[in-house]
Amino acid sequence: MIGQIYHVGLTVSDMDQSIEFYRDILGLNFIGEILMEGSETEALFQKKGCRARVAYLNGSDQLDMPPVELIQFLDMETQSKNASLFQTSISELCFYTKDIDKIYEHLQKHAVECLSAPQNFDFTANGFGKSRAFYFKDKDGIILEMMQPL
Repeated sequence: MIGQIYHVGLTVSDMDQSIEFYRDILGLNFIGEILMEGSETEALFQKKGCRARVAYLNGSDQLDMPPVELIQFLDMETQSKNASLFQTSISELCFYTKDIDKIYEHLQKHAVECLSAPQNFDFTANGFGKSRAFYFKDKDGIILEMMQPL
């Protein structure tokens, strides 16, 4: 009944700043941008007069890989909460890399807030294998994860 994940949406406060972060710092490919408005948009978001600027970025050229959808609501203030891994919501958006140390150094060079250095994990006894991972935050404080399977 339900198929694969189509995209992962993140509400952002400043679209241009967020596109710059996800494209220029993380290296995702900018796919395109749309403006959502009208009665369908108002019904979808349950907000009268709602207008949204929506951009799509992807780290893969494979069509079956879901893009990141950035949403900036126009003409209204976006509420910001401190992201926490310990509250009910999406805890993080995880990206794959082949060289986690290089990515970590790159993020440090661009003053991106990282919650730790890369950590090693061994879940082979559970059938998941080994990996290295760390969490970091985007410009809005949204928690992201970088993972390198070993």
